[in-house]
Amino acid sequence: MRPLLLKKFTATSCIGTGAAATLHSLRDQSSGLRICRFETVDIKTHIGEVAGVDDTRLPPDLHKFECRNNRLAELALGQDGFFEAVEQSAERWGRQRVGVFLGTSTAGILQTELAYRERDPASGALPPSFEYGSTHNSFSVADYLRRRCRLEGPAVAVSCACASSAKVFGSARRMIEAGLIDAALVGGVDSLCLTTLYGFHSLQLSSPSPCRPFDVARDGISIGEAAAYALLERAPDGMAADSVLLLGIGESSDAYHMSAPHPEGLGARRAMQAALRGAALEPGEIDYINLHGTGTPSNDRSESRAVTSLFGPTTPCSSTKGATGHTLGAAGALEAVICALALQHGLMPGGVGTTEIDPTLTAHYIRDNRRVPVARVLSNSFGFGGANCSLIFGRAG
Repeated sequence: MRPLLLKKFTATSCIGTGAAATLHSLRDQSSGLRICRFETVDIKTHIGEVAGVDDTRLPPDLHKFECRNNRLAELALGQDGFFEAVEQSAERWGRQRVGVFLGTSTAGILQTELAYRERDPASGALPPSFEYGSTHNSFSVADYLRRRCRLEGPAVAVSCACASSAKVFGSARRMIEAGLIDAALVGGVDSLCLTTLYGFHSLQLSSPSPCRPFDVARDGISIGEAAAYALLERAPDGMAADSVLLLGIGESSDAYHMSAPHPEGLGARRAMQAALRGAALEPGEIDYINLHGTGTPSNDRSESRAVTSLFGPTTPCSSTKGATGHTLGAAGALEAVICALALQHGLMPGGVGTTEIDPTLTAHYIRDNRRVPVARVLSNSFGFGGANCSLIFGRAG
């Protein structure tokens, strides 16, 4: 594939609002995971809650989109000059030539959960103020950002669990290659809600402690929330050396199990192989791998086998979910931005929270940061239902 430029990018999660704060936390190996005190949740677990979401306000003319997910989207949109960069792109290419591609898993479902508390006691009807289409609906966040940025190109929401906001890079790339658009706002937004917190708890996948990917005592995930965006355009001539490029995209489907990965990581391996083919790279040309690395026994084991079968036991890799938690539909975009920061600042982030690496996992997992030049990185995102996506990013110079 022809490389695409990440002309601008930003991320907001429990480790920081904006790219600078995110980078600072990565350098300090800080975790944003805290004991869960969200809403009315009564579960012994740790979560990654973003500060300032409740204080964020949407523009008055977009009030019907009011929900936690869209407030988180708005909070992130105001960081790092991202909104202004999208405006400049729209002015350059035309508003019909800029698309919006957003990944989410539960969108604004919290708004529905809150509405159910206010049902009419006689009829069971939801309150008249409840707006399903602009809150709970999976398309809500893509619609909100399209209207907020006054874009008129294609708008797409992808909801395939934890691979959602990695796959949007592929959706945008195909439309750019087809000549339908010239630029794309891509990313993911997923906010905390009762459905995911209680849902993962019911599946016995939530850890009572901060998650510890690849640890010998790992016992589950920590749910987080995040919003992360990138502005994609065709790579021009004469880019700065620290410009970040999207080099390869690989997608696959396990069709193995609804919630468990293939034990040998076959779908994961196919996605990574496809990304390498798209980037015209060999496995040895990847400097660092950002793992999906959720901290569950089966996921980490499967991914380790897939990585080792393709890259061998020497390519450094880690999961940043020990810092951010698993941000579900936003994880792919958040970790894409983390990879972009790693490329620009020569950083391989160590796995926060992991104290003793499971000796049965053969991938080369690093616990401590490495400050070394990084030229090419691969990021994995795998979701329920067997949805797999791997992205490869590289420095321009």
